Amino acid sequence: MNRIDQLFNNRGDRKLLSLYFCAGCPTLDGTADVITTLQQRGIDMIEVGIPFSDPLADGPVIQEAATKALRNGMTLSLLFDQLRQVKEQVRIPLILMGYLNVVMHFGIERFCRQCVESGVAGAIIPDLPFKDYLETVKPVADRYDLRIIMMITPETSEERIRFIDSHTDGFIYMVSSASITGAQQNFDERKQGYFKRIDGMHLRNPRMIGFGISNRQTLESAQANAAGAIIGSKFVSLLNETLSPDTAIDRLYKALAE
Repeated sequence: MNRIDQLFNNRGDRKLLSLYFCAGCPTLDGTADVITTLQQRGIDMIEVGIPFSDPLADGPVIQEAATKALRNGMTLSLLFDQLRQVKEQVRIPLILMGYLNVVMHFGIERFCRQCVESGVAGAIIPDLPFKDYLETVKPVADRYDLRIIMMITPETSEERIRFIDSHTDGFIYMVSSASITGAQQNFDERKQGYFKRIDGMHLRNPRMIGFGISNRQTLESAQANAAGAIIGSKFVSLLNETLSPDTAIDRLYKALAE
């Protein structure tokens, strides 16, 4: 069974925590260390960013991380090599997050095949049109039992959400706002209303809420209205500051308790 499915099937009532970091940042050879450390420290799922020169959905923190990773020499081929080196050690789901240009240039079939060979359970491609997903990407991904995770925002219509829900597996990535990624201090009433509205739709797929989670208030709000939370910018900032995944996760847990 796909590891994403296993995680959600076996979690019971436990709320999940997923972290994002950009491969190749802060160091070119640190990807494996970050992954194994986060697994040891109790993180449930990891999103590994594929650096790209024009990350439209990302805020300044992740944009800067991607730029640094590219300067360090990170490529998708190198990332797959690094993931293969720790494949036998990793038990939690790994998800690659990257833009369509990189995946298409690499080749969809080759990308899906190497995901499976590297222990990757899913992929998030924020700028992948849903029509192209259905016609081109999904048939290939399904052959490799790879989950393509789709995003929804507060502006996504109920009809569209139900269509996405019926044609995807794994989980739905609920973006907390229509803006770019970045830490926020709280989720206002409008965002809370969005969370509750989607919760009330009783979708087939579990949901994870991401974008803006950086403290106890935003974490608890996300976890109260979904299967769990995804943290990106806050952890990337801490990782860049400390250059140590262990220290960064210590500081993240402290921030999430405040």
